Amino acid sequence: MLSRVANTLYWMVRYVERADNLARLIDVNQQLLLDFERLDSERLRGFWQPIILSTGDEEAFSKLYDNSGSGEVIRFLTDDPRNLNSITSCISLARENARTVRDQLSDELWEELNALYLFTRSDDARRLLESDPPKYYGNVRRSVMTFLGIAASTISRNEAWEFMDLGRHLERADKTTRFLDFSSYLPPGEDGAETGSPGILHWTAILRSCGAMGAFRAGHHELSARGIVDFLIFSKDFPRSVRYCIERVDASLHLISGTPRGAFSNEVERESGRVLADLNFGSTEDVFATGLHDYLDKLQERFNQIGAEIFETYVLMPERIQTSPGPRSSSLSDVAAWQMEQQQQQ
Repeated sequence: MLSRVANTLYWMVRYVERADNLARLIDVNQQLLLDFERLDSERLRGFWQPIILSTGDEEAFSKLYDNSGSGEVIRFLTDDPRNLNSITSCISLARENARTVRDQLSDELWEELNALYLFTRSDDARRLLESDPPKYYGNVRRSVMTFLGIAASTISRNEAWEFMDLGRHLERADKTTRFLDFSSYLPPGEDGAETGSPGILHWTAILRSCGAMGAFRAGHHELSARGIVDFLIFSKDFPRSVRYCIERVDASLHLISGTPRGAFSNEVERESGRVLADLNFGSTEDVFATGLHDYLDKLQERFNQIGAEIFETYVLMPERIQTSPGPRSSSLSDVAAWQMEQQQQQ
């Protein structure tokens, strides 16, 4: 497979997955705030700032907005064209990637992605976002699930599929850690009280944002911070847990290269194997002993490293690696900008 095609398929699905996760995050946070009716406007803003911090886009946000209220954050993450990581920007980038590899996609897959693109830019979508935000985000989420279902039903299980699956699970693992890290940025309560600290409502909101409430209850897990962290990081079966996603990332990388599992033929396989081993032999006790935020922050850095190694292994031409390195920044906006620059040069 051409490296350009592999890169395009990888990012097409990764952008779609990112849009879905942003829709989940915003929708759940809006519903969570309904339980905090006593908050004044200043402390209410304190509940939206953590979303920007947890997504890693605080620098881009600060350049565009002076305040971090609900309106500004929702605008920035939903339909601000200046934010390359907003929902509408991600869908637009996914569609542009899909357009350049139409011959690799089924007609049904293209039609679903194109329909989602047209919806996010329609007057109906803007009116819906103002009058009924949960319905807007629900539409985005359902369209993304339909897209992924069509992909699973119509794409041959070849290298094209593996690059798509690779992008989906790497993005999903990153966003699950960011959902869990949201509690690290919550504001303190009045007079030092922990009104804003993560409680049962907060942790159930995280489960809902990951679509994990049903699976969590079915497994009879303890509804506590420790139980939820254990489930969303270390579950072997739940498809949004970090461990499950990295196992799929490692499997896709080895299927692409043909290297047996347990060995490695390049740096990205070495790094994915290390992360997977740490998750296989890690525990919730290790997480809290390290500190939840520090543990998740290190995971996110390692995911960024895997992404950078994917570029150097499968996208960059060998003679260009020294002169045109792939992105190593933790900012997803920088990654998107870098990719657009590379596409324009092709």
